[in-house]
Amino acid sequence: MPVKNQIAILFIATLFISCKNDSKSEVSLDDSRDGLSVREISGNFTYFADAAVFQTKNELFGVVENEKAQELITMAEPLKDAPTDEVRVTLKVMVVKKPEHEEGWENRIDIIDIINVLKVNPKDSEIIKIITENKNH
Repeated sequence: MPVKNQIAILFIATLFISCKNDSKSEVSLDDSRDGLSVREISGNFTYFADAAVFQTKNELFGVVENEKAQELITMAEPLKDAPTDEVRVTLKVMVVKKPEHEEGWENRIDIIDIINVLKVNPKDSEIIKIITENKNH
C-alpha cells in the first residue's frame, strides 16, 4: 500500500478515535429547512487525501463535498502549515445520513454557511503526525 494511503488511513483513524473535551463545542438548533434541522456548530475541520472531516466535542462527521465545502477547503489552506493540519471552524449546517450504498461516517454535514475559520494552535491539535526521514545511503 502506498505511503500516502497509509498516512490517510492513519489520519482518519486518529480523528475517529480522538475526542477531546476541551474547546470543541456544539451549539444548539437554530432553524429548519425542508424538515431538516439546521444547526450552528463549532469544531475542527480537515481535508486530506480527498476526505473532508469535521469533528466536534462528541461526534465525527463526513462533509458533503459541494460548492460550500470547496469554499471552506480554499479558506482553510492558507491557515495550514501541513496538509494534515486542522482548522477551527464555526458553520451553519444540515446534518444528513449517509447514503446506504456509500462508505463513511453515519452522519454527514451539508454546509449552509461558513461563519468563521481560524488557525488551530498546534498544541491543541489532536492529529498524530508521522514524519518520514529520507536517508541517503
